[in-house]
Amino acid sequence: MLNLDTHVLLYAVSGELTERESKLLRGQPWSISAIVVWEIAKLAQLGRIEVDLNDRQVLRVLRSVHLWPITADIARTSTRLDVRGDSADELIGATSIVHEIPLLTRDRHLRRSQEIPLASTS
Repeated sequence: MLNLDTHVLLYAVSGELTERESKLLRGQPWSISAIVVWEIAKLAQLGRIEVDLNDRQVLRVLRSVHLWPITADIARTSTRLDVRGDSADELIGATSIVHEIPLLTRDRHLRRSQEIPLASTS
């Protein structure tokens, strides 16, 4: 199983993955932190992306992805990371640590972490 950050999930839905990302995702079940759904809603509200969370295709994709809740353990872990990003990214990274699941991300801050297990895209 792989944990996808918000942008990788959006790239997957829109067909904008790299060849390596596509290969990785084809061979693994997908999961996301609950904060990813909120972040998609906020990005749409701010006009930074055009995604409708009521769209049937979007809902179908979200239903097919394992959703990790934000637990107290994840919240605590997010405050102790060896990297800083925005709060949503820190929760996404902490989700990978707590559940010991590789994170697929292009985020340069998260990719610098020595703690977050990362999916290899090289």
